[in-house]
Amino acid sequence: MISFQIQSIFLGRAVTVDIYQTQVAEKDSSYDILLFNDGQDLCNMNFSAILQQFGHLTQHLICVGIHAGKDRRQEYGVSDMPDYQNRGSKAKAYSSFVLQELMPALLQHLGLSGFRNKYVAGFSLGGLMAFDITMEHPSEFLKCGVFSGSFWWRSKAVGDGYSDEVDRIMHAKVRTKTYSARQQFFFQVGALDEKADRNNNGIIDAIDDTLDLISELEHIGYKRDRDIVYLELSDGTHDIGTWGRAIPTFINWILS
Repeated sequence: MISFQIQSIFLGRAVTVDIYQTQVAEKDSSYDILLFNDGQDLCNMNFSAILQQFGHLTQHLICVGIHAGKDRRQEYGVSDMPDYQNRGSKAKAYSSFVLQELMPALLQHLGLSGFRNKYVAGFSLGGLMAFDITMEHPSEFLKCGVFSGSFWWRSKAVGDGYSDEVDRIMHAKVRTKTYSARQQFFFQVGALDEKADRNNNGIIDAIDDTLDLISELEHIGYKRDRDIVYLELSDGTHDIGTWGRAIPTFINWILS
């Protein structure tokens, strides 16, 4: 792994980036790239060792961990749609950073002319951001991985006339989108991700919100098994340990 920094105009800060594939043998576009929001978490789950499990299968997959900054709750979210506490106000700027600053910097750093396929993933709020940038730029990102995604992201506080149907920001946004062929999604949730249960149906919100989002994707044309993978871990919690256990399944899916 090698690390370097990008001075971002869009975010107004230096962004640390970790590259987990440093041996680029061919200066062409035969490499796929997988970006991770909250990339600092990859170090704590020993991501390098996870990649080694796949041996030569990952030789054309470049994985990049993008470190979150101190303003994480503003930089991650849904573009142009802050939540009820105005969090996520810089989400569009973060997307611009990824597309207009990070990608060119990576190509230059690696000496490549382009990437064959682009994928993006993230954890918790970083997962919400990964999903948003994928939906906003379907021609750029073909596969998206969301681990314990913050799909509760809402425009109104619970108890203040809140409605799941109306006020969950990402669910509402998906309804405005159309099916994009070749796009695929991987969702991981832990049954112990949280204890909150807004509708008192005996199922935690993390699971309900994710399954409801999958239903919204199905309504616009995506299909289970073909386009969507859902992994629910019965003992999974909202932490790096759980996400680290799920990562090999995700990487295997990326490579398939």
